[in-house]
Amino acid sequence: MSRVYVVTDSAATIEPGVAKQLGITIVPLTVRIGDEDYQDGTGLDHEELLLRMGRDRVRPEIVGPTTEQFQRVYDRLLRDTDQILSIHSSARLSHICREARTAARAFLGRCDIVVVDSETISLGVGILVQEAARLAQDSAPLGEIVRQIRGMISRVYVVFVTDTLDYLEHSQRISSAQAILGAMLNIRPFMAMEEGDIIPMEKVRSHDRGIDKLIEFASEFSGIEQIAILQSTSYPTLRTKALRDRLESIAPGHEFPVLLYGPLLASHIGPDGIGLMVYEGVGREVLPW
Repeated sequence: MSRVYVVTDSAATIEPGVAKQLGITIVPLTVRIGDEDYQDGTGLDHEELLLRMGRDRVRPEIVGPTTEQFQRVYDRLLRDTDQILSIHSSARLSHICREARTAARAFLGRCDIVVVDSETISLGVGILVQEAARLAQDSAPLGEIVRQIRGMISRVYVVFVTDTLDYLEHSQRISSAQAILGAMLNIRPFMAMEEGDIIPMEKVRSHDRGIDKLIEFASEFSGIEQIAILQSTSYPTLRTKALRDRLESIAPGHEFPVLLYGPLLASHIGPDGIGLMVYEGVGREVLPW
């Protein structure tokens, strides 16, 4: 039996060199802005997109990868394998998982393709995908890899604070009345990903209080394997530096990479977010293969 090949979408945060080393296939997003389509990674710069969103209030829409694009990818991999694990960004935030599952049905009887909803975004997806690829390189069976990855999903956490309410209203995370009232009272929502969806949890009235909530969240963990700051700029801001300084006191010895979030998350929370991704690792299970 051939080894498992791993596929994901470009909303996953994975270093290109790592993806190449682990043999991960990344299918690019197609992002529609107005009447123009851009392919993630070639025709779309994330920081430029976020600047446009802040300046012009453009609303990016994720329109790909499509079923046909996934079918082409799976068909190409079929030359080398009959087992594929396709791990994708949260199904509640886009149609990516649905398109992958529709594509997989065309290969029934020829290739065993399992599509997994990561229920997360960005580096959260990247962590799951990289672990799956490492297990595949160790010749783990497809079923065992899927079991291991599903067990990790519940230990990936993402929280955010954003200044922008109109994008949350447009993506139906808050009502029009909440958006109007929040703008009037200068209220910022503190949000968490729950079962793959973005859920407003609390309200904060200042940037400082938003940082407080992020720190409170991080301090709840007794063990952190990975932690990263997600934000809308590629460079550290004053908020980033304040957040990083306080994180060092509750998670000593950790690095706190600053990651630019991409069009999928931006389409829901807007261009002014700052947040944390925490992976509460449990150690690699020794599997019987």
